[in-house]
Amino acid sequence: MANNQQPNLSVGRNMKIGLFHLGSGMADVVTTGVWNRIMISDLGFAATPVGILVSLRYFLAPLGVWAGRVSDQRTVMGTRRLFWVWLGRAMMVLSTLGLGGLTALLVDGQPATMLVWSGLVVSLLLFSLGSAISGSTFLALIYDRAGEAQRGRAVGVVWTFLLLGFTVGGVFFGLLLPSDANTFMDYVLLPSALGQPIEPPGFSADALLTLFIVAAAVMGALWFVSVWREERHARRIDNAPGSAPETSMMQDLSLAWRSRPMRFFMFYLSLSMIFAFSQDLVLEPFAADVFGTSAANTTRFSAYWGGASILGTIMFLVMARRYRFLTNTVMSYAGVILLFFTFMLFAYSALGHVEAVIIPGLILLGLGLGFWNVGTLGLMMDMSPASRAGTFLGFWTLVVTLSRGLGVSGGGVMRDLVLRVSGDLALSYGMVFVVGVVGLGVSLWTLSQVNVLAFQDDVPQPAEAETVFVGAMD
Repeated sequence: MANNQQPNLSVGRNMKIGLFHLGSGMADVVTTGVWNRIMISDLGFAATPVGILVSLRYFLAPLGVWAGRVSDQRTVMGTRRLFWVWLGRAMMVLSTLGLGGLTALLVDGQPATMLVWSGLVVSLLLFSLGSAISGSTFLALIYDRAGEAQRGRAVGVVWTFLLLGFTVGGVFFGLLLPSDANTFMDYVLLPSALGQPIEPPGFSADALLTLFIVAAAVMGALWFVSVWREERHARRIDNAPGSAPETSMMQDLSLAWRSRPMRFFMFYLSLSMIFAFSQDLVLEPFAADVFGTSAANTTRFSAYWGGASILGTIMFLVMARRYRFLTNTVMSYAGVILLFFTFMLFAYSALGHVEAVIIPGLILLGLGLGFWNVGTLGLMMDMSPASRAGTFLGFWTLVVTLSRGLGVSGGGVMRDLVLRVSGDLALSYGMVFVVGVVGLGVSLWTLSQVNVLAFQDDVPQPAEAETVFVGAMD
């Protein structure tokens, strides 16, 4: 394919599309930074049912493979990717409103009846369905929208906006809850409340409901505007002769097991996701239960690690432009190693009752997640045959989301089991972090078995294909 036939994604359009993940990062903060903390630490529910509900969106990820394949093969209402993206995100907006209303009832002192719990399950099920069908199709839209040499920059920009969403969401939602900080700058810059034996703030049901309504409105606007009129190139490319898959889904996906590089890449995705996100559900409750940190301050955790992730991502994109040896594989190694040491810090904090290392741990967590996620997203595109991008990106997204769900819920289950046996809160959180250290060490070995060049020999790519970060800053 000649270069003038390649799709062209300008930096400005790339940033517009990136707003989509600004909303996605804020959605993550709402569920795993605000709602989980309120349910576990403030309302006193066990971490296991809360973790399972939060993880529903990961366990329903198989729908992403189906949606990705349908978007490869046919249009729905005149679009391939866009219909699924908008449908899924509309479901997430509605579910956020339902989740906020029901949780506000509990905060207001209403009993946790079967009807209320059923409503929470339905809300998070709707959220999960929407996330599943829109996540992989959005990634496929980026694949379609950017040329080969632009995909590194496209992934980097979109991932940076996702991290920005964590940071903005952490600060913004924290400000909507009562805080002992007097000014915005005090809230952002002063971590003095961390480790102080202060009581939870006792926020009102009205304040919590306002937070969820504002979140739903902001996220919905970002999701709609970001991908408006962004599928023109994708339709033209997908309709090209021979671009539609000619094999069955099972034939396509069996390639992931027959090819040794793809098989170990699948193992790497699974293990690294499970153990990296085993902290996701318990990190804020850990600070609250062990050190007495308030809800407003634990919500700020997302700002610390999100800001560090943005810095790490930008550093890599700049360095990858100058140093060609910084491939997606090298970036993934760096990220997993940083996460390995992060979990060691958190384990030391919990088992040694040392609160001073939490903030450094959050910063290291952000740098590790930034390096690791950008490298892994690049590997996902590297390991996807060009003519079946929607199917394979949907499959990799399935592996990622199922594994992340196991990690998120598994962290909660382990915390509850150890707490039941020992009765020691610090030990229960510490064991979650210790197991994460071991698991991340094993995932490093599986990454060493992934060979992108061997995969490209097994599954020939277009002649002009390059490593996804070659044109990262063009």
